[in-house]
Amino acid sequence: MKKLIPLFLALVVLLAACGPEVVEPSPTDAATPPPGQDDSPPPTDEQPAGLPALPPEPQEIAFQASDGQALTGYYYPAAVNPAPLVVFMHWINGNVSDWYEIAVWLQNRGQANPFPNPADMPWWDPSWFPQAPADRSYGVFLFSFRDCQPFDIGCAAWTPDVWLLDAQAAMQTALTLEGVDPTKIVAIGSSIGADGAPDACAWLNEQQPGSCQGALSLSPGGYMDIPYPDVVQQMGQSQPPVAAWCFADETEIGICNAASEAGNPAFRAIEIPGGGHGNFLLRPDLDPLPMQLILDFLGETVGE
Repeated sequence: MKKLIPLFLALVVLLAACGPEVVEPSPTDAATPPPGQDDSPPPTDEQPAGLPALPPEPQEIAFQASDGQALTGYYYPAAVNPAPLVVFMHWINGNVSDWYEIAVWLQNRGQANPFPNPADMPWWDPSWFPQAPADRSYGVFLFSFRDCQPFDIGCAAWTPDVWLLDAQAAMQTALTLEGVDPTKIVAIGSSIGADGAPDACAWLNEQQPGSCQGALSLSPGGYMDIPYPDVVQQMGQSQPPVAAWCFADETEIGICNAASEAGNPAFRAIEIPGGGHGNFLLRPDLDPLPMQLILDFLGETVGE
C-alpha cells in the first residue's frame, strides 16, 4: 500500500498538467457586446435649434371664409420660431382694433403699438397691464368679423351664422401662418368673440386634432347660436380635454356656472365682481384681474 501512494500522487499531477487551459478575457473582449445588441449611446431628448425669428412688425393677412367672404387681419410674430399663437376675437362694439395694445403686450418684443387707438378706454392703455414673463413671447393673430367697425360704432348687423364662418376661417388661417407651432393655438374672445373662440376652437380640432389647446371667453352668451355649455362639453370630450375658461361678472356668471356642469375637467369659471360685459372686464380696478388671468391661461395651455 505504501508503494502505491507515490504512484497515485504522480498520476494526479500528470492529469492536472493535461487539463483545459483557463484564459482571462482581454479588455477588448470584455467590451464587445453579445450578438444582436447595439452598443451605441442612447438617444437624447435634445431638440434641434429653432428657426430664425420673424420681424416683429405686424403683417396684414388676407383670408377668406367658407362662403367666399373676404376678411383681413394682422399677424404679430413671436420672438421664437415656431411659437404658440393666440387668436383674438372682438366684441360687437368693435373690431380688430380692440386688441392692438394687447397684441404687442403678449408678443413681448419691446415694440410699441403702430396703430392709432380709436378711443380712450382701458384696453388701449398699456401702462397698467401686468408684466408678461420675460421668457415668454406669443404670436398673435387679430381679425375683424365682417361688417364690424371700431368702438362706439360696432357691427352693422346681427349675423351670428356668418360670424361663426369668420371665426372658423381665422382659426384655419392660424394653422398656415409662418412661425406658428400648429399644435399650440388658443383663442380668446369677448362677447360675440367669447363664443366664437370656443366654437371655432372645437371646430378646428375636428379638422386638425390636437391643434387648439384652449379658449378663454369674456362674457359668453351662446351668441353664435351654439349653447356655450354644449361647446364646453364637446371640448371636454377630447383626449386630453381642451381647456375652456369663462370670465363674467355677477350678472352674467350664470352661463359660466351652467358650463361647470358640462363635465369638462379643463373648465374654469371665474367671477369678476363689478366687471361689466365683454371688454369692460379689461380694466385695472378689478379683482381678480382678468389681464393677469389671461397670462395664467396662456401659461397653462401653451406656455413652455
